[in-house]
Amino acid sequence: MLHRTALFLALCNGASAFTAAGINHAKYTSLHASNANEVMPMTQGSSCAIITPMTDTGKLDIPSLRKLLQIHVDAGTDNLCILGTTGEASVLSMDERAQVLKTAVEEVKGKIPILAGTGTINPEHVKEMTLQAMDIGCDASLVVTPYYVKPPQRGLIKHFTSMADLGLPVVMYNIPGRTKVDLTPESTAICADHPLIVGLKGTPI
Repeated sequence: MLHRTALFLALCNGASAFTAAGINHAKYTSLHASNANEVMPMTQGSSCAIITPMTDTGKLDIPSLRKLLQIHVDAGTDNLCILGTTGEASVLSMDERAQVLKTAVEEVKGKIPILAGTGTINPEHVKEMTLQAMDIGCDASLVVTPYYVKPPQRGLIKHFTSMADLGLPVVMYNIPGRTKVDLTPESTAICADHPLIVGLKGTPI
């Protein structure tokens, strides 16, 4: 299961696939699978947040990442979270993020839904990372409540719905013990009305 979390997925009624067709963000478009512009819906079941393997010199270890991804394919993992906190996302450059996401798309696209962590404090950077994940071929984005700045509930609602408006399904991430801001049940319900807000990852600590 996702590390120390309960992941609740509210799948869109009757949705079997979304598409990013018609969206062209040339800076990051580099499709590495035949169905890279099709979105595989998140499913209920075992969801794993994977590490990003590194070499002894701190470089990405892509061969080890490929092996790790194949382990999850063979094990029948239902969803994979790439570049979450466990995946060292906060210390990777955009180019390094692209390498990791492209590798995930090459190895598991169409077999396991790929949930890419794209949340941070700066909304413009969240948009940049979300568009990158979309164009590379990920299936959903994991967006955390902006930390440290303690936005009001109306700001949180705007943040999540704005990211969903980009066109990639969003799983909201509420972890008040780390961010010092708590998405209320009322705000969660409002966000859930957006057709591309498909889930909530909740961590109380």
